[in-house]
Amino acid sequence: MPFVSRKPALVVEDETRAWLQMLSVSRSAPVAQVERAGMLLAYAEGESVSAIARRFHTNRVRVNDTINRALAVGVRAALKDLPRSGRPRTIPDDARAWVISLACQKPKDLGYTEELWTTRLLARHVRRHCEAAGHLSLRKLGRGTVSKILAAHELRPHKIRYYLERRDPDFEAKMVSVLHVYKQVEVL
Repeated sequence: MPFVSRKPALVVEDETRAWLQMLSVSRSAPVAQVERAGMLLAYAEGESVSAIARRFHTNRVRVNDTINRALAVGVRAALKDLPRSGRPRTIPDDARAWVISLACQKPKDLGYTEELWTTRLLARHVRRHCEAAGHLSLRKLGRGTVSKILAAHELRPHKIRYYLERRDPDFEAKMVSVLHVYKQVEVL
């Protein structure tokens, strides 16, 4: 007597089925999503887990995991990769906020001769002043980490192309006199 699966059937709506079929033959989508879409389509059509595993040259565990995830969270969510644990964050949110607030200030306001922050200058400033600000986790902050913190908040203080700063308080009067001279030269 053949084995009868106790796993519930995967019910896929027509719209989702069309989307899965389009994704399963895609050449631009990630390979893992294309394979998972094919596996879910095959299971929804009644194919066995073993047959799906043979067709996709993988093992039954991987097919079962994909199907179980689709049954638990839905077809679209099952296609995405699960988040990985990764290394725990060592820089707390308040320290990151302090770095961002520094990046929003001008280096000249903090005693530097530079007009704009570079990641190297900002990292050096943070390392020098982190203990006084109470952020000991930033003692070994590098340029790459500064870049990641700024990129997470879409800040690019080192890539400003143009800015306008009024420095001369008498600029308006000087501009008017220069323009009058040009006008007189034009009339002559």
